[in-house]
Amino acid sequence: MLEQIRIVLVGTTHPGNIGSSARAMKVMGLEQLWLVAPEHFPDAAATALASGADDLLARARVVDTLEEAVADCRLVVGTSARLRSLPWPLQTPREVAQQVVANPPGGDVALVFGREASGLSNQEMHLCQAMVHVPTAQEYGSLNLAMAVQILCYEIRMAVLGGDGARQIPDSPPARAEDLERLFVHMQEILEKSGFLNPKSPRHLMARLRRLYLRAGLDEKEVNILRGILSAYETTPRKPWEESLDSNDGDA
Repeated sequence: MLEQIRIVLVGTTHPGNIGSSARAMKVMGLEQLWLVAPEHFPDAAATALASGADDLLARARVVDTLEEAVADCRLVVGTSARLRSLPWPLQTPREVAQQVVANPPGGDVALVFGREASGLSNQEMHLCQAMVHVPTAQEYGSLNLAMAVQILCYEIRMAVLGGDGARQIPDSPPARAEDLERLFVHMQEILEKSGFLNPKSPRHLMARLRRLYLRAGLDEKEVNILRGILSAYETTPRKPWEESLDSNDGDA
């Protein structure tokens, strides 16, 4: 299970945080490190603070965007240290660890950590099916990036060690992140064509729909069904009764 956990660091500014995160991962038995557009990597500071986890740094995957880092993942969990204008349901590290362990085999799980100063952007958060928040003290909530990685890795390790192996295997694996993105793009196109969504004034409609479907934890078959419904709406000719409604003068 642990080999399926992917730690993704987005826009890391200090290379020492990359090394410290690698050390935190290796101590808990996690080995997949992905870096999205780090400002400095490779770097001697990262190697120094890795303290024996140099092999994780050597195997680290470096990509340009978060979309690339999570495209083939079955579950994407983002971390958040602050509230947004559009509230997101936040889980604790322990709750997320249970969700990760319950994820069926056959695909990686990504734990995404944002920039040290600003965290994840709203656009990056939209790629996540779940959000986790470490409940720090209100008086001082500053948490180092590597500390946050350590907390999540610890909770996941404890959940794995405490599992009884009685995991229910569904008939279809969870949808990949890239397939969910295709669904949302398709959905927005149809909503705009139907007139339900005004592209000049979209407000938070698509963000709320994303939250709705991501919270549902769609599997591959369910995504295919939804895409099929959207395609049917797009291509099916109007029914005679629909046309008669348009021509109805309003008399009963």
